[in-house]
Amino acid sequence: MSTTFTMPTSPETLELLGSIADEMVSEFGITHAEAVARINAHWHGQDLSDEDCLVPHEDERFWAFVIYYGRNVPDWSPGADRSGWVPTEPPAAGSEYWTVRG
Repeated sequence: MSTTFTMPTSPETLELLGSIADEMVSEFGITHAEAVARINAHWHGQDLSDEDCLVPHEDERFWAFVIYYGRNVPDWSPGADRSGWVPTEPPAAGSEYWTVRG
């Protein structure tokens, strides 16, 4: 388990989680710390180290949008107007999910 992400991961999944965090920072303008906290909350209590883990079957953009907006992303096209979309609430400040500063 890494010190950044709170769930067990394989090297492949750990790399993907880092890419998801980067995508969230880039796409949504949130801090890296918030992106990591959202990822930790999303997969809290799950083991992502198993070779049967399904997380790597989707790319970082998919997971970034699902984690940030929830499971019902209205439009997957790159140019979609997201001005009316409402992101999910980030994990509570100071909770166990916030493992990175800044």
